[in-house]
Amino acid sequence: MTLTFEPLDDQSGLAVIDRVERQRYRIHTPEPVAPRPTAADSFLFPVGDAVTIRTRSIVLPTVVPVYVRDAGGSMVAEVTQFDSQTLPDGEYSLDLCTRIKTYLRVESAFEVSVDIDRTRVEFEEPTEVRIGARSRHDRPAATVTTTADPRDVMAAVETFGSALKTTDPERSYPTLRGHPPALELGDSLSIPSSVERPETGVTLELPPRLVSVFVAAPLSYYLGARLVPSSTPRLTTETGFEYALDSPRGFETEVERTLKQLFFLDCVTRTEGYYEIDLHERTAIEPYVDLDFASLYDRPLAEQVGAYLDVPYELIEEHIPEWRLTTHVEPTAANAEQLPFVVDDLAVVRTHDHRQRTRATVPAEVEAEFTRDDVITRSASASDGPAASEYVEPTSEGTLEQAWIGERIPIGASKLTVEAFLNRLNRENTDEDISITVVQNDARMDAERQLVDDVYGTRSDLPFDIRAHKNLTTAELTDVLTGRCDFFHYIGHTDREGFTCSDGKLDATTLDSVGVDTFLLNACNSYHQGLGLVEHGAIGGIVTLNEVVNERAVRIGETIARLLNGGFPLRAALTIAREQSVMGGQYIVVGDGGITVTQTAGGAPNLLDITPVSDGFEVEIQTYSTDDRGLGTIFMPFLEATETYYLSSGTIDTFHVSRPELAQFLSMEEVPVRIDDELYWSTSVDLDGVL
Repeated sequence: MTLTFEPLDDQSGLAVIDRVERQRYRIHTPEPVAPRPTAADSFLFPVGDAVTIRTRSIVLPTVVPVYVRDAGGSMVAEVTQFDSQTLPDGEYSLDLCTRIKTYLRVESAFEVSVDIDRTRVEFEEPTEVRIGARSRHDRPAATVTTTADPRDVMAAVETFGSALKTTDPERSYPTLRGHPPALELGDSLSIPSSVERPETGVTLELPPRLVSVFVAAPLSYYLGARLVPSSTPRLTTETGFEYALDSPRGFETEVERTLKQLFFLDCVTRTEGYYEIDLHERTAIEPYVDLDFASLYDRPLAEQVGAYLDVPYELIEEHIPEWRLTTHVEPTAANAEQLPFVVDDLAVVRTHDHRQRTRATVPAEVEAEFTRDDVITRSASASDGPAASEYVEPTSEGTLEQAWIGERIPIGASKLTVEAFLNRLNRENTDEDISITVVQNDARMDAERQLVDDVYGTRSDLPFDIRAHKNLTTAELTDVLTGRCDFFHYIGHTDREGFTCSDGKLDATTLDSVGVDTFLLNACNSYHQGLGLVEHGAIGGIVTLNEVVNERAVRIGETIARLLNGGFPLRAALTIAREQSVMGGQYIVVGDGGITVTQTAGGAPNLLDITPVSDGFEVEIQTYSTDDRGLGTIFMPFLEATETYYLSSGTIDTFHVSRPELAQFLSMEEVPVRIDDELYWSTSVDLDGVL
C-alpha cells in the first residue's frame, strides 16, 4: 500500500506516511491513539486510505490553511494564520493543506485555530475523527504503442487527455491532472480500449510532422483535444470558434502563449468552484478583462476556451505565474517515449531554441586558478571532458528551469532520459528513514564533508539515516551504489573511466544495478558516471561537465546540500546554486530533475530576496514548483497583513514588513535568503549584521 498511518514513537499522535514519495506528516494528539481502518469512500474527495481515532484535539506542527465544508460539500469556513473559527454541532469535512493531502470527517462542534507555528482542531470532549489521506504519486494507467509515423504519433498523443480527472477549471489544480499514458515505439499503432479521451469539443489542427506534435502535446493534454492533420495549425471548437496557432511570433511561441493563457484563466475561474478564495491574480486582472467568472465556471470547456482566447494576452501576461520548465526536444521518433513525462509536468516544449557548442566554457577567473601551484582540482586525469561535438546549449526565456531531450550534452539545462522516468515509476515502497550516504575519497577534501555533515539530517520533523565513508575501495563503493539509498553525495575524483577509489577505479556503467535514487557527484567531469548511474537504476542527480576547483566546489556542494535538505527539487536547487558561483555553469542535472530528496517543512519551496528600506524591509518571495505541488498550486505567505492567496511558481509579490515581523517570518522555517546577491539561511541570518 502507498499510504500508511502509524502511531508516533516520541509523543502522542500518528504519522501519515507516503511510502512511494518518501514523505510523512505528523499529527499530534494529547493522548496516545490507536488508529482503526475506516472506509475511504466516506470522504467528499478521493483518498487512498483512511483511519479513525478518538481524541479531544488534533495539533498540526505547521501552519496550514483549513477549509471546512458541511455534509453537502459547501464551504462554511476558511481558517488561515492568526485566525480561528468555532463551528456548532454538525457533520463536517475539514480539508487540511498539508504536504500529504489530508482530510478529517467529524460529527461534532469544534474550534479551528491557526497561530504563529501550529494549527489546532479542538473538540469539547473526546470525539471520533476519521482521517483520510491521498498520495500525490501518479503513474501512467496504460501504455500506448505507436510507430514512428507522425500521424500515428499524433493519434497516440491525442490519448493524453484521458488522464484528466475533470474537464472543469479545477483541472488546473495539479492533483486533478493525472499522468498521461506511457508511449512506446512499435510496429503498429495500438491504443488500449481502457484509454478514452474526454469529449471536450476542442480540436487542434496540426501539420503531420513530429515537430508540430511534440510542441502541441502539453496543450493537447490540458484541453483533452482531438488532433487532426492540417496544413495550417489552429485551434477550433465545436461552437465555431477558431484561433490561429501560427503567427509572426512563430508556432512554438504561439502554442506556449495559448497554453499559459488558458491555464491561467482556469486558475482564476476555479475560484467560483470548491475553493472560493481571495486570489491575488483575480483581483489584479478582473477590472481589465470582460469575463464573468461566475458564469464561465458552469459553461462547457469549449465555450470557456473561446471566451478566454478573446482576451488580449498582453492584459494578463505579467500576472501569469512563471512556468516551471521548458523542455527542448530533438524531434525524433525515439524521443516520443519521453513526451508523457514532459506533459505530466505541463512543460513548454521547444524544438528550435538551441545551438551547438564546441565546449562547456570555463570562466576566465576560474581557468586562471588552474595554473596556481597550490590549487586542488577534482579531476582524475588531464583530459576527461566530452568531445567538442557533444555539446548543445538550449536557450529560452520565461521559465524557471530548462531541460534537454536528445543525444548531446546540454549546457545550462538538465539532461532528461527515459530511463530516469521509468526508474521513478518503479521506485519501491518504503517507510524507512531517509537514507543519505556521503563518500569522501580524497583526504584533502575534508572541508566539504564537514560542512555537509552539519547540514544533512538537521530536520527535526523527518527521520534520517546518515552514513559517511572515507577512502572506499572499488568493492566498498560498489556496495554503496548497489545498496538502497535515497541520496548519495560523492566528494572526490572521477573521469570517463570511473570513480577514483583507494585501489583503482569503479566504472558505474559496469554495474548490474544501482540502488541510489538521487545523487550529487561533486567531482571533475562526472557527467558520464552520473549518466551511468541513471541508466542502471538511479532517478536523477547533479554532475559536472568540466574540471572544478576544490575551493569553489566546496561552496557549491554546501549550497546544494542545504537546498536539497530543505525540500528543493534537484533542478531548482542547482538553478539557485549556479547563481552563487562563477563555476556554477559546470554543473547540470542528469535524469529526472524534478525529484526531491526530502519534503519541505511547509508549503512550496521558496527563496526570499530582502532589501532594507527607510521604514522596514521589502521582501520578494519566489516559489518553486515540485512534482507534488506543481503548476496551479496556491501559496499564502504567513505574514500578518496578508490574507490573499497567490498562484505558486516564480516571483509572487514583494511585501513591505517591519523588522519584528521579518524576524518572526524568518524563524518559521529554514529557507534560502538572498541579500545583496549573497545567499544566507533564514533561521541563522543576522539581520543586524547583514542589514
